Amino acid sequence: MILNLFYEEKDDRWFPGDRHVRSLLRHLLLGKPQPAGHTRVFLNLCAGLDRLGIRYRVNDYRYIQKHPNELACIIGRRFLLDKIAWKNPILLGVAGYDHPVDAPGLFDRLPIKMVLVPGDWYVDMCRPYWKQVKSWPVGIDTELWAPSPQDRKSVDVLLYDKVRWEHDRIAPALIDPIRARLEAEGRSVLELRYGSYEEDDFREALARCRSMIFLCEHESQGIAYQQALSCGVPIFAWDRGGAWQDPNYFPHKVVYEPVTSVPYWDARCGLTFKDIEAFRSQWPEFWRRSQNGGFAPRDYVLQSLTLEQRAQQYYDIAKSVADDQVARRPVSMT
Repeated sequence: MILNLFYEEKDDRWFPGDRHVRSLLRHLLLGKPQPAGHTRVFLNLCAGLDRLGIRYRVNDYRYIQKHPNELACIIGRRFLLDKIAWKNPILLGVAGYDHPVDAPGLFDRLPIKMVLVPGDWYVDMCRPYWKQVKSWPVGIDTELWAPSPQDRKSVDVLLYDKVRWEHDRIAPALIDPIRARLEAEGRSVLELRYGSYEEDDFREALARCRSMIFLCEHESQGIAYQQALSCGVPIFAWDRGGAWQDPNYFPHKVVYEPVTSVPYWDARCGLTFKDIEAFRSQWPEFWRRSQNGGFAPRDYVLQSLTLEQRAQQYYDIAKSVADDQVARRPVSMT
């Protein structure tokens, strides 16, 4: 089966084609654009399909309209759902809606047969609203994100700050005490704040750092921390659990728990801590094991999150949805 993939990052706002003008202006003002999370999902999926030799078309609207029985795999933004009058069965995701409350009647309005979301807790959150929902994480390029020689490891800790909400409140209670502990121990630290670096900066930081502290309220997949794991960098992750914190939904529209900041994880990856007290008590064990070969984070990624593995899973899901539609199609009596 040749996959029919549809992905566009931006739509036209004011006149046909203005997305290209906006992209050019953004490039001139802000420099080289970095792939957004949704773009990275699409690019990594295509890279995995290429390695497997699985064929696909991209944004071939003319073809898909001439073949209304073929599956349309809409990976991109929700505006693609209104780009044409879809008659094809649709596999939607993972870049679509943040929550089903934003799309009441989605399965009734469009021929959507399944929605993909990045992780299992997200599936549980969406399942009461959507008929068919399944988890699918995109793969990590393990050749690009690879361990560096030990003689390049000149920094003890990469402090990765992805605290998205109430940062001013959380910093004094969590981030500042972590900095103080590391300083008191004489640990060298490199800090990165989510959204303020380029991919090359992150890869260079991982090449230099012996370990990483990952601070984020929760993740649906967590591509950045998985890139770190692929580089062989063990992680001490803040995993406070509790409710989904997105202020666009919580607590006035959606209350869901539990969530996690490390949805793809096992004991090879590192350790987690719930709060600053747990950080203080568990940090010595993490540091000791991280320096004594007590973790094997890259092994976890190679076992479960490579480009090829996750592209194959995507193809298998799409093939299953397409085959189910063929089985449901009325048999013509001639």
